[in-house]
Amino acid sequence: MVSEVLGTQLTVGEVAKAMEGRLMSGSLEIPVDAVSIDTRSASRGDLFFAIQGNRFDGHHFVDEAIGRGACGAVVSESFTLPPSSASSEPVMIVVSDTVRALQLLGRHVRRQSGSKVVAITGSAGKTSTKEMTADLLSGTYRVVRNEGNLNNHIGLPLSLIKLLSKPDVAVVELGMSQAGEIGALVAIAEPEVRVWTNVSEAHLSSFDSIEHIADAKAEILQGAGRSDKLVANANDTRVMTRAAKFAGQVSTFGVEVPADVFAEDVQDYGLDGVKASVRTAEGEFEMHVPLLGRGQLANALAAITVALQFQISLNDIATRIEKLRPLPHRGQAIKLKNGITVIDDSYNSNPAALTTLCNAVRSTNVPGRRIAVIGEMLDLGSQSSQLHKKCGQMIAACGFQELVVIGSDYANDFITAAVAAGMPPGSVQQADTSEMAVPLVLDLMQAGDLIVVKGSRGIRTDIVVEGITRGYA
Repeated sequence: MVSEVLGTQLTVGEVAKAMEGRLMSGSLEIPVDAVSIDTRSASRGDLFFAIQGNRFDGHHFVDEAIGRGACGAVVSESFTLPPSSASSEPVMIVVSDTVRALQLLGRHVRRQSGSKVVAITGSAGKTSTKEMTADLLSGTYRVVRNEGNLNNHIGLPLSLIKLLSKPDVAVVELGMSQAGEIGALVAIAEPEVRVWTNVSEAHLSSFDSIEHIADAKAEILQGAGRSDKLVANANDTRVMTRAAKFAGQVSTFGVEVPADVFAEDVQDYGLDGVKASVRTAEGEFEMHVPLLGRGQLANALAAITVALQFQISLNDIATRIEKLRPLPHRGQAIKLKNGITVIDDSYNSNPAALTTLCNAVRSTNVPGRRIAVIGEMLDLGSQSSQLHKKCGQMIAACGFQELVVIGSDYANDFITAAVAAGMPPGSVQQADTSEMAVPLVLDLMQAGDLIVVKGSRGIRTDIVVEGITRGYA
């Protein structure tokens, strides 16, 4: 995952210069085949970066990296270098900060590549929008994208190093948990196109209010020139208020609101996705998004708005949208025996995403019951209790007949609100962990049931999906 093969070779000298480092041993002419931050996935010829984290220090693994065939290492000034500095020795580049060095190298490769960069941020839908955008562009352009959620101060530069293959376009997502992080990532990626999907309560534990979250997300606007472009969500007033300050060109997308690209006549088909008429300056077309919920419709509209910036035809867009498939753990429908369906949306959760999912399930006709298996939502700070109560009320309103809540801190708030909103007390259960929830859910399951599984990543509700699918295989 963290060893990135280089399509066009760098030399040690070029790497050291880009990172503002000092070569202490080895030759300037040695080729660098790849970079790595993990000896477990390192390959021969890699340049190993000794990254210091909260729970590990890569400097402890420098010898192991060299032993596995790395051409050398990038280390901090505090690292004790080997006594020899002969040119035959492994490369050792000393820098003031190894993370910053990796970022400088990523930005250097980005600048040398000639690639256009599309950077996507938002409280929800970043990864889905990234994948849709890359899919729409890949029929016409050579496209790279950051893998999984490599979207932070380490993952982004690792992703940008892929631009040594000189693709036409790179589509990357930018994540955050604190103010200042998006701005730092924008400074590394220097995107020509920026996409802002939405703002919601995610990360409230690090912010005083949702307005402060919006301000932090608005760092996506920083450093833009007049020729840079922003794709903004017209349905989100917090996005649009801040987008007015963008220095470049703004294009908007929206669902049933005026926008440059907007959807109307929206029809929800539950598990079969969403259909809508899409209006653009280039014309109109009928679109079927074969993914669950209006949240995915909004993500598709964002991707379409980007695709139009790259002159992709409406016909190509409609054809490729029709072929979209859900990402793992992000709205996957898993069919089990006896007509049971599991909606695996276990990757992560926040109040807005949970509400969108449950509203989509409400539109789904099922022969059996609707069962919600909901993990606590983390990182909501002082509003955790209130937001869990609000979501408990929403679950009851969406017509779920059974509810299993996983967690210990705010599970009772969720359950109390669901019962107060009309769910019978006997239909609601609580489990401290996802492992403990598995037998509860298996005992509930009947022919024709639809089971929705969602929770914050730290709750590991994917364990529930694995357990019940294995139990009903």
